[in-house]
Amino acid sequence: MTDLFFGLVASWGLIIIGASAYFSCLAIPVPTFAVMLAGGAFAAAGDLVLWQVITVAYAAAIAGDQTGFHLGRMGGRWLDQQLETRPNRAALFARASQVVDRWGGIGVFFSTWAAAPLGPWVNFAAGAARLNSWRFTFWDAAGEAIWVTGYVALGYAFGSRLDALTSLMADWGGLITALCLTIVAGLALLHHHRSNRQQ
Repeated sequence: MTDLFFGLVASWGLIIIGASAYFSCLAIPVPTFAVMLAGGAFAAAGDLVLWQVITVAYAAAIAGDQTGFHLGRMGGRWLDQQLETRPNRAALFARASQVVDRWGGIGVFFSTWAAAPLGPWVNFAAGAARLNSWRFTFWDAAGEAIWVTGYVALGYAFGSRLDALTSLMADWGGLITALCLTIVAGLALLHHHRSNRQQ
């Protein structure tokens, strides 16, 4: 699938980069990290302009996150349909809700880059929890800046080894996400343990 998206970036450039960044923020399974890497690599080769790649990807990611946040805030039947027949999605949403309840805006910040697979569900959960929209936007914008710039810069720097870099980032991305979720769960358990001791 990543080869398909590399080809699409080569043919359609910024349109594919923006579309993939937007739709991935709505829990649509798109290999956006690979598209960002490809965007950076094509910029290094002179086929795209680096600042345009970063700007389009960043703006699209923010727009996608805002869409997810407001869909979560509206809630209703749409969100119920996403969860009621799909236990995996329901579990992700429950975990995202715990992140928002426990960490608020900081949870939004880390979900955009350190735990990216959870990010779309944190957007929905933040909206459903009525997190302040300005607070959400601030932390989301800060996190997306790291995510977009990091992946595009890696593609720009190592574009000549794009296939190997994509495989490496796919493996490391899952590891980093698992590690971050483990740390968050450990901190939550520690906080709960301390609260029980004080009582």
